[in-house]
Amino acid sequence: MTTVLAPVAGAAIGLAAVPDPVFSQAMVGPGTAIDPRREPGTAIAPISGTIVKLHPHAFVVVGDDGRGVLVHLGIDTVQLKGEGFTLLAAEGDHVTAGQPVVAWNPAAVEAGGRSPVCPVVALDAPAESVGDVVQGDVDAGDLLFQWS
Repeated sequence: MTTVLAPVAGAAIGLAAVPDPVFSQAMVGPGTAIDPRREPGTAIAPISGTIVKLHPHAFVVVGDDGRGVLVHLGIDTVQLKGEGFTLLAAEGDHVTAGQPVVAWNPAAVEAGGRSPVCPVVALDAPAESVGDVVQGDVDAGDLLFQWS
């Protein structure tokens, strides 16, 4: 069982509410999404493991069990080319669940005409393996879902 933590504070709203079909239809895997609080903040590692991909707008942490969790900070934020994001870790780093990875400002993403909603996805997982998905308000570091 892998416990996946909320990488950002906000409202857990489910993947179906993400304004992007790749995420809303769970094409990359099951999980949920967080509509973040509109204030500068930090996205933290949702699990302990190694950062195998790190972009300013998204990162993947793979645990020792080989399970990877994708955190995507906003929708279409790749278009920002890193502007407004500060990397606090590096690809290849081993991180502990709760460790800061990227600093960003969801309000600035929204002001630029993009959705700040953050999908949190269990990569390549069968839908039925994700359970206990939290709904409603979460703080960064709170339980978000269980991956069996």
